[in-house]
Amino acid sequence: MGSKSVKIKSLKDAFNLKGKKAIITGGGGGIGSAIALGFAEFGVDMALVGRTAERLERVKSEILKRFHVRVLTIPGDVSSKEHVERIVEKVIDEFGCIDILVNCHGIGQWVPAEEMSEEDWDNMLNINLKGVFLMCQAVGRHMIKRRSGKIINIASTSGNFVDRPQPQAHYNASKAGVIMLTKSLAAEWAKYGINVNSVSPGFTLTPMLEEFMKKPEYTDYVETWKFLTPMGRLAEPMEIAGAVIFLASDAASYITGHDLVVDGGYSIW
Repeated sequence: MGSKSVKIKSLKDAFNLKGKKAIITGGGGGIGSAIALGFAEFGVDMALVGRTAERLERVKSEILKRFHVRVLTIPGDVSSKEHVERIVEKVIDEFGCIDILVNCHGIGQWVPAEEMSEEDWDNMLNINLKGVFLMCQAVGRHMIKRRSGKIINIASTSGNFVDRPQPQAHYNASKAGVIMLTKSLAAEWAKYGINVNSVSPGFTLTPMLEEFMKKPEYTDYVETWKFLTPMGRLAEPMEIAGAVIFLASDAASYITGHDLVVDGGYSIW
């Protein structure tokens, strides 16, 4: 038995997310906060999840100054099954349901493969891949019961090919895993009316990257990224948020298992 079809009478209405309930992991980060602000503009109530309560509260404060939506902040570790189950239970208790899950958490590290420690590898995979799976699993069980839901995992162009010149084999592997996990869950859960997609951003001007760009030893890295990008610049976080809003809407009702690359043409070459 397949999922129910979505009758779209108006594309404008298809983008209506007002009243939807969402979880955004990594909600205190550069891309995560942009997604949160974008969702708030569309009337989505949301739970922001992350390790640093202060960052989550800062994003919440900015949202509430501008929009009339409900915002929960839930500090937690998504690589812990216990934390994840607590997070999902709290959101369902507060909102009654979860319509949208955006997994935007993640870490990065540059280290040559021959120098990489087992701890480096385990930490990267636990957060970037295991954490995505645990959130998808816990929220997916809820969505299966409701026979509807949208899951968007933030992957990376690094999951599609090897970026240069930075050495990050473990990061690349984790993001490739996110893309394949997305496709696998999409195949398993389509019959329940759940759309599972990923977004792969190219290099994006997050606060973390802006701090990194101030270091003179990395000037050549940034110039290399710009040179390799046909549009000649890095992305703004809100340009990634637009892709997520599309995939969360009924305008993308017939899209599942897809990795939407937002990279300024970086992968054209």
